[in-house]
Amino acid sequence: MSSTRTTGTTGTTGTTGTTDATETGAGWWVRNSRALLKLAFPLILTNFAYVALTTVDIVMLGRLGAVEIAAAGLAIALFNQLRTTGTGLVTGVSNLVAEARVRDDRERVGALLFAGFFWATVCGVVFCAALLLVGPLLVLLGQDPTVVDKAGEFLTVLAPGMLPCLWFQNLRHFTTGLKRPGPLLAITIASVGVTIGLNYVLIHGKFGLPAFGFVGVAIATVTVFLLSFLAFIAVILRDGVLRPYLVSPDARRWDGDAVRSVWRLGLPISGTYASEAGFFSVLTLIVGSLGVDALAAQTVLNQIVYIVFMISAGLSHAASIHISEAGGGNDYVTARRMGLLGTAWGLIATLVIAVVYLAIPERIVSLFISAEHADNADIIALTVTGLLIAALMQVFDATQNIGNGILRGVGDTAGPFRISLIGYWLIGLPAGYLLGVTADGGVEGVWIGQTIGLAATAVILLVAFLRRVDRLHRETSGAPVPEPESS
Repeated sequence: MSSTRTTGTTGTTGTTGTTDATETGAGWWVRNSRALLKLAFPLILTNFAYVALTTVDIVMLGRLGAVEIAAAGLAIALFNQLRTTGTGLVTGVSNLVAEARVRDDRERVGALLFAGFFWATVCGVVFCAALLLVGPLLVLLGQDPTVVDKAGEFLTVLAPGMLPCLWFQNLRHFTTGLKRPGPLLAITIASVGVTIGLNYVLIHGKFGLPAFGFVGVAIATVTVFLLSFLAFIAVILRDGVLRPYLVSPDARRWDGDAVRSVWRLGLPISGTYASEAGFFSVLTLIVGSLGVDALAAQTVLNQIVYIVFMISAGLSHAASIHISEAGGGNDYVTARRMGLLGTAWGLIATLVIAVVYLAIPERIVSLFISAEHADNADIIALTVTGLLIAALMQVFDATQNIGNGILRGVGDTAGPFRISLIGYWLIGLPAGYLLGVTADGGVEGVWIGQTIGLAATAVILLVAFLRRVDRLHRETSGAPVPEPESS
């Protein structure tokens, strides 16, 4: 394959993209922007559909009161911390399955499916137990005992949902590796409708069922996790390409090499995911020590930012794939450009959304917290202030997320984890604590410290990417890397 031109097929959608390092000027940027966005758009839609599940929960909890949204928000934050860690461990299944598919090694594909289920089950059992036992620790960490008690009620129901949730994620990456992720979006969209219906029925008590209140949200969430997994299984069994892998004896047999392969590839990814999610979870605990209203505002703000984060997640994945294609042909000039292009689109998207935040913050917050409750006035005011800070914070959040993806695109999976330890834990967490607690800046100080940590992480990741891609270019060509065209 020529070092100046690569043609490849993406690992997720089957879209073929072509890059040409000899092309200059605006034409290259326009054409490759189209290719990048064409791949990123369906990924973003799937991400939006998935995040809609927790968004529905938060919106409905916002109608119940401050204690309820604070308690459920704390429980969901802890659940998502462990869910994200487990998902990272099985993420490598898609890459390993794709490699086996190219070699037409059907036995290996079945073995990898089993290995993914093995690690998903191990994580599910361990994490479920951790969630059920975490209550006393939360009180020691300064959380309001009333909130912790109610969070414990929520987690008692929600924790077992970790197993079907991670099983679903394993199937997601398995089908992605086989380039047949089609049913994922449809199942996720359908699950949103089911979540809305179940929440309404179980919270308020309809059709002869008792009113479970805020615990009804947990019951609905676990039910949707299980139904989504079973629906995915049913779709696979009806798919002529996927079904043979699922029913193969190899998918029910222990293969030590496959189990070790999933562990080796997934561990650094899981570490990076856990580091990022842990950073936000610890900040949530710090905010929780500042009071119920602060924790309720944090819950809503996290969800608003999480929705926007899904845009950068899609761009990160798409840019990573294009960079991998370019790197496969030793075309690191194009790899460098694609990294910068993906970052630029992340900045454009978040800056546009920042304008909306600044223009109508009260309207956005009112979608999540009902103004009908007089007790919610302080929470709404606090969340509006946080949203103004988030207008800047999400720009850095998107940049660091895309930075993770483009570094993985040039073969660096351990680097993002090491960088996250510096940016999140050595810079962001101390800054949040100092500004929020030590300097008595309250929840606003924590949010500013969080922004500082994300900004530092974004800068370090981008510098690491540029250095790595420049070094790879020198190793393969011996020539200096040209500056990207600005025209």
